[in-house]
Amino acid sequence: MMKESATPQKIYQCALGILEAEGAQAVSMRRIASEVGITAMAIYHHFSSREALLGAIVDSEFEQLVNFFAASGRNGTFENKVVHSLDGYMSYAFAHPRIFDYVFSSARAGARRFPEDFRARLSPTLNLVADMVAEGMKLGKLKRDDPWEVAMELWAHVHGYLMLYRAGRFSLDQEEFRKLVHRSLRRLLHGLVA
Repeated sequence: MMKESATPQKIYQCALGILEAEGAQAVSMRRIASEVGITAMAIYHHFSSREALLGAIVDSEFEQLVNFFAASGRNGTFENKVVHSLDGYMSYAFAHPRIFDYVFSSARAGARRFPEDFRARLSPTLNLVADMVAEGMKLGKLKRDDPWEVAMELWAHVHGYLMLYRAGRFSLDQEEFRKLVHRSLRRLLHGLVA
């Protein structure tokens, strides 16, 4: 018999596995219950709804994404820090494509909205970019502007490239695609340089 305290983690891991392998549409409480070995109703003792379960996954994945950002953008010049921090976003998209699609390319309840949620610092990932941008402006590396709008512009730039790549619009392998996005970000940054 499974320990009660282990049940939420098993439910979560099962849902995460289905989401990663097949996408959000394949995640159902009935299927998870069957795979975990409990009744579908038992899941509701731990997660109030399918959306609550998927929301828990999203929150956890944002923490993972922060690690990708942080690992990619630690060293070098200001420009390199920005480019390589956003490289973490690409790394996450390549490592977890279906979760990436669900988190960043699907309409979902509770998704953060610009500008209010971002200015309130509710985005653990864009906070990192906005802080870098604000520091770059303070140091005279970037023109003075709205750091949140500039951070969103940088993120949207990379996101647009990723959406096109995921749709098969590039004949480049991942490494060549990364290099292209790096060059593009540098062009964008040079347009912002003070």
